[in-house]
Amino acid sequence: MSISQTFQVTLPSDTEILVTRDFSAPLKAVFAAHTQPELMKRWLTGPPGWKMTRCDVDMRPGGSGHYEWQGPDGIGFGLRQTVREFVPPSRVVMEERFDMGDGAPMPVQYVTTEFTESGGRTHMKMTLRYDDRAARDGALASGMDQGMAMGYDNLDRLLSSTGA
Repeated sequence: MSISQTFQVTLPSDTEILVTRDFSAPLKAVFAAHTQPELMKRWLTGPPGWKMTRCDVDMRPGGSGHYEWQGPDGIGFGLRQTVREFVPPSRVVMEERFDMGDGAPMPVQYVTTEFTESGGRTHMKMTLRYDDRAARDGALASGMDQGMAMGYDNLDRLLSSTGA
């Protein structure tokens, strides 16, 4: 099984999405790629033709993040987050809200990401929790799973190019 085939999205409850993925890289490298803006800008680019135009993050409890992406047509979206827990190199807990630019408020998602290493490979487990089933189902309907899969394939390429 290739690393990209380890990407899985499941629904453990009516209000949760569970995303798991393995990486052929050490824990510290995968954690750094998820928490350091200079690395995040290199793989968290969005759909083909899109680019990350803003990546500001203060990774500490109470810190905040602000990300923006822009498509080839000039339309974009953003994400704001608050860091609730930061335990390098194994756990990050965030409260996030997407801004789709159309003025409609998006539901809050509570994201817990955990990383473990075994045999030089890193396993990521990300639990996204929503206040209700409608919000969870809306996130799924957005195509977030395809976008995440593409992003993690980009991360694989980054990790292999840096020798991690």
